Amino acid sequence: MLALRIFKTFTAFFFSSVCLISSSWAINSDIDRETVPSAFVAIIIDDLGYKFAQDKRAIELPGQVTFAFLPHTPHLETLAEAAHNKGSDIMLHLPMQATMETLYLGPGALLNNMSEKDFRESVIKSIRSIPHIKGVNNHMGSLITSQEDPMKWLMDELAQTNLYFVDSRTTAQTLAEQTANKYQIKNTRRNVFLDHELNRPAIEFQFNRLIQLAKKNGSAVAIGHPFKETMDVLEEKIPQLKAAGIKLIPVSELIHYQNLMRSIAKNKARIKYLENKLKQKQVLSKSVSTPQ
Repeated sequence: MLALRIFKTFTAFFFSSVCLISSSWAINSDIDRETVPSAFVAIIIDDLGYKFAQDKRAIELPGQVTFAFLPHTPHLETLAEAAHNKGSDIMLHLPMQATMETLYLGPGALLNNMSEKDFRESVIKSIRSIPHIKGVNNHMGSLITSQEDPMKWLMDELAQTNLYFVDSRTTAQTLAEQTANKYQIKNTRRNVFLDHELNRPAIEFQFNRLIQLAKKNGSAVAIGHPFKETMDVLEEKIPQLKAAGIKLIPVSELIHYQNLMRSIAKNKARIKYLENKLKQKQVLSKSVSTPQ
């Protein structure tokens, strides 16, 4: 029976691997067959929707950059259509209250004093305001993402959609990612803020850090903003990713890749466990059958 279980687990592992190879081929269909990426990255540009010229430059970045729009903003529909037409993922950049109450959040903000009903209705309205939406990440939110009930309300609403969630991790106390996992929502987390310090050397340092993390872990997610300094760096550096063995993909594909890798790792661990159990059983069987 144990050998049969090992065979079944190996079969599941084999088919998971086939799925991963097929998915990777789809992801890499536009690159040379000789060039196989060593890792994948996703880059999200936040805070879009207010400044047309600035945001348009972001939309025109090379490669499959993902774009996160603030809800109910004046240039949302025009820019989101442009991003959609180039095949990019479009996200809702959902405003949430921060621990610093003086920060301006804009329309659609989720506040600490909201009732559950108002909170949920605001989330739904914000989702519906974004054309071609595929996912959600938090704008600010160091207070809201650290609170259990608001995260349950948010993830319960997202669970009724097919949207993914990216935890921007604006606080180390965030509960967003673990709550998304409890609700079985496709999700990932931000690994690098590109422009926390708004100067070219700092942005280049963070971009290089993104590459290092991706090569170490297989994938990584960066968040930046449509600042001139950030655009200057990304316009130059994104075309260089291929030579570094890195493939830029939309967040939706990166989440799929991460889930497949976790599944393969889990199957490998399960096969190893069953193999060890089989060896122990064989040793025990030999010791019992040996004449005294």
